[in-house]
Amino acid sequence: MTHDTTAKDVLVIYTDQWRWDALGRLGSTARTPNLDALAARGTLFDHAFVQSPVCMPSRASMLTGRYPSNLGITHMGVPVPESTETLASTLSRRGWRTANIGKLHFQPHANRDHSLPHPHYGFDVLALSDEPGVYEDDYRAWVRATCPEALAHLSSGLPPAADAWQQVLPADTDVAHERRGPRDDYSHLRVFDQPEELTHSAWVGTRTIEHLRSLSPHETSLTIASFFSPHAPYHVPQRFLDLYDRDALPLPQLTDSEREHQAAIGLTDAKIREIRHGYFAAISEVDHHVGRIMAELERSGRDKSTLVVFTSDHGEWLGDHLRLSKGFPADDAVSRVPLIIASPGHPSPRQESQIVEAVDIAPTVLAALGVPVPSTMQGRSLLPMVCEPAGSAAVASQVAITEHLGWRSMRTPRYRYVATRSGTEHLWDVQTNPLSEVEVEHNREALLAEHRHQLILRTLEIERALPRTWPY
Repeated sequence: MTHDTTAKDVLVIYTDQWRWDALGRLGSTARTPNLDALAARGTLFDHAFVQSPVCMPSRASMLTGRYPSNLGITHMGVPVPESTETLASTLSRRGWRTANIGKLHFQPHANRDHSLPHPHYGFDVLALSDEPGVYEDDYRAWVRATCPEALAHLSSGLPPAADAWQQVLPADTDVAHERRGPRDDYSHLRVFDQPEELTHSAWVGTRTIEHLRSLSPHETSLTIASFFSPHAPYHVPQRFLDLYDRDALPLPQLTDSEREHQAAIGLTDAKIREIRHGYFAAISEVDHHVGRIMAELERSGRDKSTLVVFTSDHGEWLGDHLRLSKGFPADDAVSRVPLIIASPGHPSPRQESQIVEAVDIAPTVLAALGVPVPSTMQGRSLLPMVCEPAGSAAVASQVAITEHLGWRSMRTPRYRYVATRSGTEHLWDVQTNPLSEVEVEHNREALLAEHRHQLILRTLEIERALPRTWPY
């Protein structure tokens, strides 16, 4: 079946640590008018899952259309080999001008000099900054040229791994940090007290707009605007904080046992609200710059030829089960992310609840552009769910796999199943009680066997062996 699409260009808006439910259109506290408007003319996938609960494997997986295990990158700190075929290299080879502006995180960023050359991974333009103001990189160079007096106020502190590396190999750098020693991402909310057009999110927005303006009218392009926010630490201009009443922010639904444990770990209701305040403010700041980028597309007329994708590399617990950040067991707060795909030829809104995966994004982009999907990609195109009438397309597998070294997590419409290298298994009914920590007991052995079987079948289905050239 053919799909009528006029897409010639692609804009991917990529964020870090954005929960699936943090969109105003889904009833969230988050104020996201520009993303809500994007969803109102595209397809909002409300059951999209990433293939890793942490940054590096997830990002490599999404931009290659391959599972972390297939890439051999199932935990942090593993550099993506320079020869890896990415969405950018596939399109650049065929004449698209490709750019990544902001975070890429294909290389560990704590133990390297960010001013030195970086593998291009198929991108013609790389304006890279993995963290706001922490390293001498494109972001700091831009602020130095724009407003040098603000340089001393950009960084919220070195992440622990970077601090350890700089202790062993002292770096010759004049980067000023808010405090000495490794930072705690959730220790406190900090107001960005410099001009708001100098934040990291503002830089991503401004550089993306400048790049779009640099394109010739007949030049096709892939542009990735990659925001660090809403990843902690939270360093946000006051006006985005003012959008929210901290005392009115909803608290996580905790069990009685979690409530009893809450005081012992110091994660009080007040602290959770402070963290959520920073998180939602960071989301609204990104949304503001999304609006700027979309306005530029409309001004230039490129909105009529651009496929727009919005998503994130993983989610954030945000106090659920008294947890912060992300990781095992890749429950929905962590592995389920927002995904909006808006095709210029199909402006009608729709919401899809079939299970889809981040590995599906690259094949979808290529299909929309009329480019052959490499056989190495393990995802499937979602274009029918974007371009065909609602209810007429069923291309999702209804199973999502999230991988990490030593364990696998599988999400089906009703359950989450987790298997670990040690032989332990977990099974939660996420349909009956999405936030429950109580494992399924009724008919447990039969359900475990069923999910074990599903995981094996899915593993066999996505297998991609190296091609052979002759029988022997």
